[in-house]
Amino acid sequence: MPGKRPLNATAIPSAKRERKAITLDIKLEVLRRFEVGEKLSQIAKALNLAVSTVATIRDNKEKIKASSQIATPSRASRLTRHRSAVMESMERLLRVWLEDQNQRNMPLSVAMIQEKAKSLFDDLQHEQGESSQKEKFSASKGWFVRFKERHCLPHFKMNSTAPSSKDAYPEVLKSIIEEGEYTPQQVFNVDETGLYWKRMPEGTFIAMEEKAEPGFKSSKDRLMLLLGGNAAGDFKLKPLLVYHSEDPKALKGYSKPNLPVIWRSNKKAWATRSIFHEWFTYFFCPAVEKYCAQHNLTNKALLILDNAPCHPVNLSDLSDNVRVEYLHDSTADLMQPMGQGVASTFKAHYLKRTFEHILEATDGEDTAVIREFWRNYNIMDAVDNIAVAWEALRPATMNSMWKKIWPQCVQFQNVPQTDNIAQLRQNIVTLARTVAFDTVVEADVNQLLQSHENALSNEELRQLEQGPAGEEESEEAPPALRQLTTGELSAAFSHFEAGLQVLTSSCPDDEWKLKVSRAISDAINCYRELYNEKKRRLKQLS
Repeated sequence: MPGKRPLNATAIPSAKRERKAITLDIKLEVLRRFEVGEKLSQIAKALNLAVSTVATIRDNKEKIKASSQIATPSRASRLTRHRSAVMESMERLLRVWLEDQNQRNMPLSVAMIQEKAKSLFDDLQHEQGESSQKEKFSASKGWFVRFKERHCLPHFKMNSTAPSSKDAYPEVLKSIIEEGEYTPQQVFNVDETGLYWKRMPEGTFIAMEEKAEPGFKSSKDRLMLLLGGNAAGDFKLKPLLVYHSEDPKALKGYSKPNLPVIWRSNKKAWATRSIFHEWFTYFFCPAVEKYCAQHNLTNKALLILDNAPCHPVNLSDLSDNVRVEYLHDSTADLMQPMGQGVASTFKAHYLKRTFEHILEATDGEDTAVIREFWRNYNIMDAVDNIAVAWEALRPATMNSMWKKIWPQCVQFQNVPQTDNIAQLRQNIVTLARTVAFDTVVEADVNQLLQSHENALSNEELRQLEQGPAGEEESEEAPPALRQLTTGELSAAFSHFEAGLQVLTSSCPDDEWKLKVSRAISDAINCYRELYNEKKRRLKQLS
């Protein structure tokens, strides 16, 4: 029809996008932030600018500075006079500390933040020497308001009140369980906890020697574990481990899916929403389905979580069989089952297993041998010991931790002596003294176990902000699986032959002998082919 618009024509002309004026103040602020080490994306977020705009300002750094000095030299000098390096470093480290507190779901108050800021400033100023001693910093409320604006911190939960012990959540949970007809086998809880996997008690010569050495301290290397299980206590989930390195050299030759932990990485060894989302979808839900099938249970589960930032809020939408409920903020610390002693008991088992490992490897006689063993103790050794320690937690221990939030499900009122934390500490001291650590006392062990949950120290914050320097990344990615040697294959064949000899020497039935010999020969034929191929290659090389 005449005058009819084409179908792809726009009926209403689109409005032009409003251009945002970038003032000289903003441009110089962008350049100042680059100079103190902030990343492009962080600057864009803090100043509400497009990433491309920030990049353009960075690329035109010299032109911007030159034009600002020509146009308004007095004002430009005032604008480009930024705060001291000590102040900039303090605020960067404080931001890392706040993120870590947020990861742990710890309550924050203005007074706590001010106190940490002052502590960081004093330490950094002391490191800088006399040249920086003139600057004064009182961490005033005015500074805190400006700090929040500079770093966009309104999302941090500020909570200065203590949690109430009279929370009604147990009754709420009881009604949810009754409504869904969940059994203790179908109700789960998980929680994150930090682990300094290569830390020794203060009284050991290893800890004292490391303290005296300059540079990187391996005892500061931390990983994060997600631990959990069901209320019945008979099913512990495979631990999720988050480390700062995706492919450390120690993992070369190992297949990650076959590790006793679920291996994931994050620059600061923090759990993130994407990591937790993946864990829920691809590990938790399938594990629940398999467990229910093995125990003739309906495939359904109730997962109880706290409100940590890394826990997505839409998890229930991802599964038709798993319902996710979140603890009240005032309830989590007081009642969450995994926070009632599971993590601390696990860490005691881990330390005990570590000393057992040292004893097995060195016989505990020669301090030089022990020192050499500990120098080579790596993240893969830690993974193995984490698996042993997690396995050591008894069903009674896992079940008894639900007594505050769901007392009706607790079958084991008295935890067995093997999982008694006081007894474990005594056993650790005994083992330590057997392994040539004669000066270790129970207070040292207690202090170490508590240190895993302490807030990051100023030194640890600096290390975390700079990036850990302990475990080096493997240059090969992905790591190749370890290959069987000809010697190992030959030894295995000898074992098979010896076993066959035992079975056939006294067997009265010739048909049995023939049947078993053929079955074993067929089963290991692929390994014989591998052995012959390796021998051929060796001949060619020689």
